[in-house]
Amino acid sequence: MAGHARLNHNRQLITVTMGDAVIEGSNWRLVEVGRVVVINGDHPFAGRLATIVEIIDHKRILVDGPSANASLAVPRQAVPLSKVLLSSLIVEGLNRGSRTGVVRKLWEKSEIDSKWEQTNWAKKRDQMERRKGLTDFERFQVLRLKKQRRFEERKALAKVKASA
Repeated sequence: MAGHARLNHNRQLITVTMGDAVIEGSNWRLVEVGRVVVINGDHPFAGRLATIVEIIDHKRILVDGPSANASLAVPRQAVPLSKVLLSSLIVEGLNRGSRTGVVRKLWEKSEIDSKWEQTNWAKKRDQMERRKGLTDFERFQVLRLKKQRRFEERKALAKVKASA
């Protein structure tokens, strides 16, 4: 099948060589059934994960977020695409219009919650939330530690430059 782009088992385009030319597929995050989204904006469930169950039209999707943690769960509802951010995670094997029980089983089978916690996006969000909760003195301590780290980095860089 040389000369044709095709999808691998993770729904990502793979690299195909055609003689001397190398064709590499894009890694776009498509709006598709099974795609995990983060609800954002002024939505009541902002910051929570859900998965696309059905595409209603070009502006709205039906989502369901059966998280193991009840405080992070998102009930099945229609959400505008402008209120969600597409993640790179996909719930494999999810069919259009699947009921909540099926979505929950596939969510747990795909281990979406643990995979999400390992992403840089989730780590960065956790760090931002921790920073928002700091007191004035704790912010001052962070400032001093950053200043100390910069000083040590510059000192090591100067030593390397001097020896070269």
